Amino acid sequence: MKLTFLGTGTSQGIPVIGSKHPVCLSKDSKDKRLRASILFKKENWQIVIDCGQDFRMQMLNANVSHLDALLFTHEHADHTAGLDDIRQFSLRNGPLPIFARKSVLENLSKRYDYIFDDSIIYKGKPKVKVNELINEPFRVKNQVVIPIDILHGKMPIFGFRIDDVAYLTDISFISDKEKEKLQNLKVLVVDALRIDPHPTHFNLQQALDLVAALKPERAYFTHISHKLGFHAEVQAGLPENVFLAYDGLEVVV
Repeated sequence: MKLTFLGTGTSQGIPVIGSKHPVCLSKDSKDKRLRASILFKKENWQIVIDCGQDFRMQMLNANVSHLDALLFTHEHADHTAGLDDIRQFSLRNGPLPIFARKSVLENLSKRYDYIFDDSIIYKGKPKVKVNELINEPFRVKNQVVIPIDILHGKMPIFGFRIDDVAYLTDISFISDKEKEKLQNLKVLVVDALRIDPHPTHFNLQQALDLVAALKPERAYFTHISHKLGFHAEVQAGLPENVFLAYDGLEVVV
């Protein structure tokens, strides 16, 4: 399986519009971050988790012409605002299967009523096949996907485990019960927003603590703010099996 980090930034991306913060002015390409999203690819399927405002450019950058499913962690705009750009996938291959919890589907159906309302008809509109998630394993084609129930502040959201890889973005809390689903990981991808504590995201130390508790073979940090610091400097201070992800990074598992 191959993972492609389509975006590793926070809700504003890096650089932040108008910011003079040194990280926002960095010339290092690894300090340029689109909104958080990831592509999972196997021989017979491709799955994307989340489609924020940068989704179109991410699909072009990764040369993606086909998707088998789109999974949503939660309804915030930096994870959903690119939904209209699935239209080329659905025009070529029929309705795109999307998977999300009920609250996310309700939110999307209000914001994108023309997609979800069959009475609104026009030739080029995106089409979806809706799949409501509960905290139970489900399948995309022949692949089992395991939801991981976590909190983003007070908001219940989902992370996902696919084979020996887990993706936990926008996390601020995970129960011991859900940690049991994350044993024997080869790769853990987890939110590490910044150095200082944050009410709705893991900071760097909390992400490191989760890595220490779960002991994956490798860990990659994502959903990164400019306040975390320069990529090269942060990476130099991490354990040898922990990596600061960057846009375009490909990982083979």
